[in-house]
Amino acid sequence: MPLQVLAIAKNTFVESIRQPIYVVMLGVIALLLVMNLAFSKYTLDDDNKLLLDIGISSIYIGGFILAAFTATGVLSREIENKTVLTVISKPIGRPLFVLGKYIGVTGAIGLAFWIWSIFFLLSVRHQVMQRASDPIDIPVIVFGGGAVLLALFVAVWGNYFYGWVFSSKLSAILAVTLPVAYIMVLMINKKLEFQPITYEFTMHDSQLGQIMIVLLLLMQFLAVACAIAVACSTRLGLVMTLFICLGIFWFLSPAADSFFGKHTTAHPAAWGPYVLVPNVGFVFLADALTAGNDISLSYFLKVSAYCALYTTGTLGLAVALFQTRETG
Repeated sequence: MPLQVLAIAKNTFVESIRQPIYVVMLGVIALLLVMNLAFSKYTLDDDNKLLLDIGISSIYIGGFILAAFTATGVLSREIENKTVLTVISKPIGRPLFVLGKYIGVTGAIGLAFWIWSIFFLLSVRHQVMQRASDPIDIPVIVFGGGAVLLALFVAVWGNYFYGWVFSSKLSAILAVTLPVAYIMVLMINKKLEFQPITYEFTMHDSQLGQIMIVLLLLMQFLAVACAIAVACSTRLGLVMTLFICLGIFWFLSPAADSFFGKHTTAHPAAWGPYVLVPNVGFVFLADALTAGNDISLSYFLKVSAYCALYTTGTLGLAVALFQTRETG
């Protein structure tokens, strides 16, 4: 990959995580993932099933909203302010510019996704307290809460004494402290006894490995969302990009199975729109988790290939749209 692409990607990544909306969305979704432990306790069935559903939904919604805001902030704003001319006037082709922007935006979304995923996994380990007699998971509270407080303290301290950018430093520190906290949680059970770090994966009825597979598939789908947001940002502003992304990922994508999926057997022509729509049903597998169905390797590879092809095609469209965009 040309060094110019890496430079653009790095600058885009740094600029993205420094946007105020980034740290706001990071905090809102993280707080929602924590509060899900309280929101999920009012079902008449297994509350932890709702915990999985709400948690995965929160990460999905936060991811595509943040992708739309971030892509618009780093691309369409540069076009409107004419700052893009300082880049493409150099020996850097427009395709490389779009690719660099996409990698930077996806990297920023990936960082937020990483942090949200650890919050989600900590909540899954804690589980919903369905009865008053259920114990509090002290390792989750101590290590998870300690990781957040430590990150906040260091980011505030560095901002005050060294002028660090609070949002970017907080995100970077959380990306380190939270995984360390989760590893420590895996090593200590609710009774404060040491256990093998792999115990949570191998215990009876454990879904932890399957949950991580679902999260990995979801991140690939968010990479598709980033590509669509970048493609929209090459021609449209913030409002229209958000409107289109909301239309695709809030309405059209969830409805793809209902509109087209159930007709693919009787009407083969329905396969076209069924796969052309970025179908979130391929990766939103909360129902499969709650039903105890395992995700096979072949399914994982098929969905990964689908996301890769969709991302490649969308980036090709983004390049075509940007090639004829007047920037002067």
